[in-house]
Amino acid sequence: MSTLYLLKIDLKKMRHYRTFWIICGLYFFMLVTATASGMEFLKWLARTIEGFGQNININRIPLYHFPDIWQNLAWSSGLLKMGIAIMVVVSVTNEYTYRTLRQNIIDGLSREQFLMSKVLTNVLLSLTSMILVFLIAVVTGLIYSPQFDYPYGFTGVGFYPAYCLEVFAFLSFALMLGMLVQRSGLTIILLLNSYLIELIIKENIDEYVPQVIKFFPLESIMNLVPLPFARYAFQEIRDYVTWESVLIALAWAALFNYFAYLKLKKSDI
Repeated sequence: MSTLYLLKIDLKKMRHYRTFWIICGLYFFMLVTATASGMEFLKWLARTIEGFGQNININRIPLYHFPDIWQNLAWSSGLLKMGIAIMVVVSVTNEYTYRTLRQNIIDGLSREQFLMSKVLTNVLLSLTSMILVFLIAVVTGLIYSPQFDYPYGFTGVGFYPAYCLEVFAFLSFALMLGMLVQRSGLTIILLLNSYLIELIIKENIDEYVPQVIKFFPLESIMNLVPLPFARYAFQEIRDYVTWESVLIALAWAALFNYFAYLKLKKSDI
């Protein structure tokens, strides 16, 4: 079967699933409003809170100026990926709850093809998120930037493929958890607490083997687009994507999907 056909199979199941459209709609709505309204939010704070920004010209903060905007919006958008990951969990666990996975296998779909249909949906969601955030960056950058210097203005646009990988790797993590646990409520709880669990582990080993922390799964995903806002406090930041962070995140994304495949292969459906 072609990859396009497998993708159509999964999307067809989602088409009449109301929860899918609600969660996706809320996610993409938040993605647009949260990333595009940062400057207006600062202006609102300046008008509302006495003394806020008293010694700072809000309009001169280059949050939405080229080329800063590429990294700023890529990092900010990454904070919202939990929303779309919850949708992936619900989608996967419903396959077990409503026995649609079993029906797909009976109808001739192999387990590998079933998993591939889910992976392709994750790819589509990641690409859609990246394109949307890129368009928001272009529009808001043209609105707020005093000028656009080519090619300097495109410095940092490489964060968008990295952001796409960040979303895909996290969705792969959600897919794996859904396959392993097969219960939406418990899986969502684990997903929401995954950062806390990893943080506790990192805090306990930081004094002994700090060099291994960058290889932790969620840490490696977050390292693709590092926090950019410290530069406005005159601190040094990493304003580029490293090949090391890309390779580590790719390795984890592959492992997440492989573990999902192993569970699916051995499951009694």
